[in-house]
Amino acid sequence: MTEHAAGMDLCTVIESPLSLAPGERTLLPTGLAMEIPPGFEGQVRPRSGLALKKGIALVNSPGTIDADYRGEIGIIIINHGSEPVEFQPGDRVAQLIIAPVTQAVLVETDELNDSTRSSGGFGHTGVNGKS
Repeated sequence: MTEHAAGMDLCTVIESPLSLAPGERTLLPTGLAMEIPPGFEGQVRPRSGLALKKGIALVNSPGTIDADYRGEIGIIIINHGSEPVEFQPGDRVAQLIIAPVTQAVLVETDELNDSTRSSGGFGHTGVNGKS
C-alpha cells in the first residue's frame, strides 16, 4: 500500500462475509497462484494491525510458498481475540514477501565444537538481562 512496503498485501476472495469465533481457525482463499523463480520463496506473514486490533494471527507464520508450488495461495488464520471477527470479500488478510533461499548441505558428525552457550535452551538467559 506504500512505496517502500516490503510486503505485498494478500486479499481474501470469499463470496460472502465470514465470521471467525474466538479460538477458531480457517483457510482463507486468495485466488492467486504464482510461479516463484528457483532460488526464492514466498513468505506469508501476518498483518500487524489485525494482530493488535483483533487478535488475528497466522497459524503457520511465516508460511512458506516453495518455488515449485503452483496451486492457489491460502491463508490459515486463527482468532486469538476475545470477540468474533468478520472478514469481508476483498479484505487484506496477510502479506507476501519474496525472499532468497539458501539451501544448506548437512554433514553428519559425532561431535560438535563447544560454544559459550553450549546446549542452553529455552529461557536460559532469563528475561531481565541479569540472568
